[in-house]
Amino acid sequence: MNDSKSPTSPQGISRRKFHQTAGLAVASNFAFQFVPSHVWGVNERPALAGIGTGGKGESDINNSAAAGFQVVGLVDVIDAKRIPELTGMPRMQGLAKQRDTYPDAKFYADWREMLHDLGDKVDAVTISTPDHHHAHAAAAAMKAGKHVYCQKPLTHGIWEARMLADLAKKTGVKTQMGNQAHANDHMRRCIELVRAGVIGRVKEVYAWTNRPIWPQGFQTTPPPEPVPEWLDWEQWIGPAPFVEYSPKIAPFNWRGWWNFGTGALGDMACHIMDMPYWGLALSSPIAITGKQQGGSQWSAPINSTLTYEFAPNQYSVPEGIKYFWYDGQIGAEFKEDTWSLKPGEFNRPQEILSGMDHTESKGYDCVIVGEKAQLFFNRSKDTWVIRPGKAVDGFTAWPAPSLPRARNQDPHHEWFDAVTGKIGQAESNFTQAGPFTETVLLGCIAQKVPDTRLEWDPVNLEIKGRPELKPMIKRDYRPGWELSA
Repeated sequence: MNDSKSPTSPQGISRRKFHQTAGLAVASNFAFQFVPSHVWGVNERPALAGIGTGGKGESDINNSAAAGFQVVGLVDVIDAKRIPELTGMPRMQGLAKQRDTYPDAKFYADWREMLHDLGDKVDAVTISTPDHHHAHAAAAAMKAGKHVYCQKPLTHGIWEARMLADLAKKTGVKTQMGNQAHANDHMRRCIELVRAGVIGRVKEVYAWTNRPIWPQGFQTTPPPEPVPEWLDWEQWIGPAPFVEYSPKIAPFNWRGWWNFGTGALGDMACHIMDMPYWGLALSSPIAITGKQQGGSQWSAPINSTLTYEFAPNQYSVPEGIKYFWYDGQIGAEFKEDTWSLKPGEFNRPQEILSGMDHTESKGYDCVIVGEKAQLFFNRSKDTWVIRPGKAVDGFTAWPAPSLPRARNQDPHHEWFDAVTGKIGQAESNFTQAGPFTETVLLGCIAQKVPDTRLEWDPVNLEIKGRPELKPMIKRDYRPGWELSA
């Protein structure tokens, strides 16, 4: 890698590129535009722009349109004029479909230009970019008075999650994080059961995933390759530390890179840890300890096991709750020649799973351990099991539904209903999703500093006695991409 080529300032960007972006504000400079009071008519459709249109962006935009939004803008780092020739490439078909599905939508390579150009012609945005762009795009949109649906994890860093939660309160926009099972009836029913004491006071929680399904465990960067003519690599990198282009980074494998993603934990925990975190009304952990294999300055680990410690509350035993997380594969090995993982055995809590059939679990589940029984929950299926069943024989205090139910059990419909005033806020709004994301991302720090009990100070956003870890909580951004609350 040749750092001298890193375009970290206007001097490192072509004159044409500089003039294209010089008049565009980064998130910290957008003036606040509080959401005006608007009563939406029965046939009115709020205008939507999709930031990130391939992969998950395709479904986020399409599902938002199905919920009732009118798509007026599409943003991606792909040269719009080259889309027809890219339709045969993996992960590019969705982008071409979007152009065909929404022919009247304006196409942009830079979300800053879109916000500047469309202005009050857009009411809301979806953000389905790599993790490192989430906070910048969301903050700019919120400051411009736009409602925001952002994919999980809400942000790449802990300070960013706190900032977006505060900004959501300050602006009053309608927000939703894309951990879609949060909108499922069976998740909300399980929460009602746990809160009603069906399994007793809670001692422990276990959650696990079969991820990563992308490379993790690499100890260096891959050899650089020429940037494809159709890709704006400078814009793709955005606020993150610069590395030379490689197809081993984009369009998919960025998830395992600390510069851009948050590994298997950040990619999946906002799904799998969600029901217990929400249901048990957890807040910031007291401490976290991690064990891992294969992590490096560049890469998230091949596997990890984390222990979160939470203070006691109304749903826990007096000692509080320990929340265990498992990811990756034991004995797996990263192969540099193929830039892939040689498989091992999935890292799961084997003792707690004794006697359970998990062939249909898709490789991820969670278990809440109460004093009376255990509740097994799978977010991807309408399944939950209380074990042993005899623990609830004769139980009579089955609760009536108390949580609101999302229309169509769909997060995009729920968000649309919030935007149009049918409900107050979606349930995975940023004031809920921000603290949850903070908790998840603390696990990334525990992976980077393993075998050490890290005590968390949520008020000051710091790990007690470890000032050298502050850059892991709030990192520096490349010049021109500074971000402030």
